[in-house]
Amino acid sequence: MMLRAGVAAALLLISAAPAAAQKVTWKAGADVRQGVVYAPAAPPAGRKLPVVLAFHGRGSNTTQFQYTFFDRAFRDGIVVYLQGLPDNESLFGWQVERGQQNDRDLALVDTVLAWVRQQYNVDDDRVYAMGFSNGAAFAYLLWAERPDVFAAYAIVSGRARTIRPKEPRPVLHINGEQDEAFAEQQATVDVSVAVNGVAGAPGRCGAGCTILGAGTPAPVMSVVHSEGHVFPQPISPIIAAFFRDHLRHR
Repeated sequence: MMLRAGVAAALLLISAAPAAAQKVTWKAGADVRQGVVYAPAAPPAGRKLPVVLAFHGRGSNTTQFQYTFFDRAFRDGIVVYLQGLPDNESLFGWQVERGQQNDRDLALVDTVLAWVRQQYNVDDDRVYAMGFSNGAAFAYLLWAERPDVFAAYAIVSGRARTIRPKEPRPVLHINGEQDEAFAEQQATVDVSVAVNGVAGAPGRCGAGCTILGAGTPAPVMSVVHSEGHVFPQPISPIIAAFFRDHLRHR
């Protein structure tokens, strides 16, 4: 996909009718969890809806992460902003390894998706995960631990750490040149390329955008911007366009 064309399509959708927001509480394992759900107020009868789970960065929350305005870029689907729990330093965040914190966040994802399927007519081939920083690391963990659930992933300023997915999946990486962790984040792009088996000469897909494996079931798209450790604006339409281009392959 050409990034500019995708963004144009996404921006048209931003002007569509707004989705309705709903604060929801779930019981996931031993924990009470919260999130904010945006869903089309009146979807066409019988139309299955895509779903995006969105994970904020460490020390942040759902209120702040809604300022990414991803729900406006994805008004044709369901967007769930999920709230992390305090870590050992009392900062809200997410697990980044299997077994960490009793897998409380993996349990949350399973619970939320079961709830969403009960409430809405969900397109199971269009379920996506996106995150920023620590939330991006958790989204990457979902690639490793729930590869058959999600169709594609968006990793914004995220590092793989020890996570090594095994199943090829479409992934979009967004990193800032001024980020102190830029080298590690770009190394994570290399991990994705190796997992997806799409090494070679990258193609261009717009300003700061390259893609490996274009036309394959599991491309790796990388957008590099000039800022630091931020969720840049307007990046949400780019993520939305990437998700719309990719269905789950089984």
